[in-house]
Formats: sequence, C-alpha cells, structure tokens
Amino acid sequence: MSLRKPWQAVALAVFALSLTASQPAPAQEAKNQYVPLATYRVGAYASSGIPVWAGAIDYFRYVNEVEGGINGVKLFWDECETNWDVEKGVECYERVKAGKDGSPVPIFLPHGDPISKALTEKSVADKIPLVTLAYGRTETIDGRVFPYSFPVVFSFWSEASSVINFIAEKQGGKDKLKGLKIVTLYHDSPYGKETQTPLAHLAKTYGFEDIQVPVPHPGNDQSAQWAKIRQLKPDWVFLRGWGVMTPVAIKTAAKVGFPVDRVIGGIWSGSEEDVRPAGAVAKGYLAITPFPAGADFEIHKKLKEHILDKGLSDLKDLKSFGSVYYNSGVNEAIITVEAIRTAQKKFGARPINGEEAQWGLENLNLDDARLQEIGAVGLQQPLKLSIKDHEGGGAGKVLQWDGAKWNVASDGWVRSDRELLLPLIYERAAAYAKEKGITLRSEAVN
Repeated sequence: MSLRKPWQAVALAVFALSLTASQPAPAQEAKNQYVPLATYRVGAYASSGIPVWAGAIDYFRYVNEVEGGINGVKLFWDECETNWDVEKGVECYERVKAGKDGSPVPIFLPHGDPISKALTEKSVADKIPLVTLAYGRTETIDGRVFPYSFPVVFSFWSEASSVINFIAEKQGGKDKLKGLKIVTLYHDSPYGKETQTPLAHLAKTYGFEDIQVPVPHPGNDQSAQWAKIRQLKPDWVFLRGWGVMTPVAIKTAAKVGFPVDRVIGGIWSGSEEDVRPAGAVAKGYLAITPFPAGADFEIHKKLKEHILDKGLSDLKDLKSFGSVYYNSGVNEAIITVEAIRTAQKKFGARPINGEEAQWGLENLNLDDARLQEIGAVGLQQPLKLSIKDHEGGGAGKVLQWDGAKWNVASDGWVRSDRELLLPLIYERAAAYAKEKGITLRSEAVN
C-alpha cells in the first residue's frame, strides 16, 4: 500500500464530505415528510394568501397532532416568501427542491399561476409534481404530455364552462344563451387570459357574444373598463380578478349602476377577503368556487376542537376560519396528504419522493366514502385522477354574498362541459408535445 502525503489525505476527505453533503439522504433515512410552502404573506395579494396558508397548515397540524401523521410519518414544512413574483417563486423552488433533513420533496405547491408555468419543464427534469389547485396551464390535464403538472379539481377551462352553465341555468336552458352578451373582465396576465380560448369555443357552440375586457395589474382603477361595460350593456359580467382588483370591480360596478347580482367572480375573486372591502354594495355579488365557504363541515369541527381551541391555528384573524380561501388551503392539504397516503400503499409507510408522489397523484381516488372519513363531504367534490386526467373534478359551486356571509346559489355542484372541452385540451397538449419533441406516455405505465 502506498502512503499519501498528509495534505492529499485531507483533500480527499474534504472532497468525499462535500459529495455526501451535496446529495440528499435517501427517503428511507428520514422519519418525517418535508412539504415546502411557497407563500405570499406580503404584497398586493397577501389578503388572499394568508388564509390559504392557514387552512393548509391547520390541516397539516391536525394530521400530525390527532392522526399521528400519515401512517406514522409526520409532516414538517417551512415557508419561502414569493410575493407572487415569478422570479422569487422559481428561486424558492430551486432552494427547496433537494429536500430537507433527509426528506425529499414529494409535491411542490407553487401558489401562483405564472410561477407554475415557469416551473413546468423544471419539475419534469427534477421529477417533482406541481399541484396547482384550481389554477395552472389547462393543457397539463393531459399527464401523457405533462407528467409532473397537476391542475387538480377545477381548471380555468372548467371554471369558464361552469359559469356559462350556471348562466344557462338562470336563463332557463342552454338554448337561452343565444344572443346574450357576456363580458369577461380579466386580470391582464397569463392567468387572466387562460379562459379566452374556451369562452370563444363556448360562444360559438351556444351563440352568445363573448366580449373580453382587460384590467392592468393590480387593478386599482377600473373606471375606463366599467364605463365601457356600461355602454355595452351586457347581460352578465364574468369577473376574473385577483387581489385588490375584485373589491375595486364591485365598487366601480355599483358606481356606474351595473347590478352586482349579474357579476360572477371567478375562483380567485370569490372569498370573504374579496367582498368585505367593497362594503354594502357587494350584497348580491356571485362567485364560483371549488372550495365553498363554511365552517360547518365535519373537518372544521375537528379543526376547531383540536387546532383552533388549543391555540395551534396559523390564523391570526379567526373570522377567516371557514372562509373560501381558508377552505382552499384545507382542500389543498387534503389532496397533498391523500396523494402521499396513496403513494405509501405502494412504496411503504415512509417519506415519499417526487416520482413516488406522482404515482400517488395519478392513482388518487377521493370517493364519497373517503371524503366521509375525512369529514370533507360537500367541501371537496369526489376526485379521481389518472395519467390522462390530472384534473379529476371539473365542477364548482356558485355562491352569493348576502352582506355578511356566502350562501350557495347554484343547485349543488355545477359541472363543466368536460366532454366538449377535453378534445381541445388534448389537441393543445399534443401540439405542445410536438413542439417540444415529447413522446406521449402510455396510459398503462402505472
């Protein structure tokens, strides 16, 4: 055996140590499951984000405190502030993707439509699923092309279709849509523009006039847009706002004399935090959501008993308990937990990595029986995902603000015309695959 010089031995030892430190420990070595949270507690959209994290964190704490984790594997998390900014969101993803304390990242929750789109290809390379509950690029529904993007529950195309179906319900049938004027007042961003293609197709199919009116970010002044709407005299306005844009829209609509009970907010224009700042003029305003308001669901009774009443809640303002955005966080946490639980059935009761969580998501089946066990019946629609369907739901409830609280204004869940829209979605996904040179995954790989 030849002897190395002392400085060579030290250098080799340091090099070996650096290699070990640069690689995350295998999942089997970790006892707890890391779930990073990309949050925005400051900035123009903080009022929307804060209750979302509270709902998610409260449910995670409930799973740890009451259920002892997911099959004994407890969750832990930290936050990275994005300010809903794409660059910061990508920086957060890069910072956390290697995992923490030996645990890999099973799922990344971008909490921002532009952020999710910026991460679409990165997530594939890193094999980390992006779960974008009720936002994200719609064609990522096709998991044959987008294996690691999951716009679960209610895509923007489903949102647009369900709004049109609700209007049809109010008008007396889809045949009564013909000749109507429907304005979409939208946040002038990729998020806001996401419903333009399905609305154009639905307008052609049912014969209504589709009018698109943009509002520049963040939407503090909409006088010009509502003056135009007053001149157009539409039958309905579909408000696809975000943050401060929503209460400003409601107040400006009232100012120009447009009836707010003919304004239907989209998913991110329909929480208490959106209508309360508008004051009394918001009474009668409508909004569609896949996570209805209310604190009377069974899971909320459990959260109140075990988390809120024990001072463990992330909420600082308890009046947001059961708000639409709080409930969206609860729903997001339920889906995250159940995807990990599903993956554990195949890979073992241990921390799950991204590739394994992908399998868990694509085999997720939240049927009525499981929702009953969780206590989320009525809060979460039944959900079944597959390789070809990363959405799995496609329905929302329309709520109406009575000045103090939301009430359900629709006849239960309003389903979208998925059968009409899915072929278009698959066409767009196929075009993306061709452009990028992607070979479609087989539906039989699982």
